[in-house]
Amino acid sequence: MTRYIDEHKGSYGVEPICRILAIAPSSYYAAKVRPPSARAIRDEATGADLTRIYAEHYSVYGVRKAWRVLRREGVDVGRDQVGRLMRTVGLAGATRTRRIRTTHPAAVSQRPADLVERVFTAPAPNRLWVADLTYVWTRTGFVYTAFVTDVFSCSIVGWRVSTSLHTELALWSNRWPSGTPNAWPRPTRSARWGLAVTAMTTPWPRRSTGCTRRS
Repeated sequence: MTRYIDEHKGSYGVEPICRILAIAPSSYYAAKVRPPSARAIRDEATGADLTRIYAEHYSVYGVRKAWRVLRREGVDVGRDQVGRLMRTVGLAGATRTRRIRTTHPAAVSQRPADLVERVFTAPAPNRLWVADLTYVWTRTGFVYTAFVTDVFSCSIVGWRVSTSLHTELALWSNRWPSGTPNAWPRPTRSARWGLAVTAMTTPWPRRSTGCTRRS
């Protein structure tokens, strides 16, 4: 709260901001002159040690190894505290796992409308379908998957797989909820997509109150 007031007091003033936030201005001024707590002092010193250790070991040490180095140096610190401080100062250990960023948000002035107002329930099958994109690891490598789910039974009614996250995959997933099972595309082969579309025609369960699968 103090940081927020510091960032905006030049434009609005301390008292107006405190009035909107429902806090006393005296609390803000008291916080400004209050000496740092013992924890803050300890965190600052430990954070400096972590930065040094991280640089000395070629910027590859993670929480576990950095914690063990501190313990060998006689610093009484917990492993969770080391993890918190490393996140605070922006340190992360090297990993062999390939990090995949599946979403690259674009700067748009208007977002799509929420047609269901975050109410993901349906009284019967085929009343509400939702689509999503995810990624999975397979034996042949990393693939993106778009799938469409019926909200009533939580059954997947169709999916599509691609080795790259092109716009066509997202557009395909968005077109499905506007259709009906009678308009399902037939499974086809595509050189670009592999198995282009797969439609599932499993029988629908009885009325369900939650997303539970049948045994």
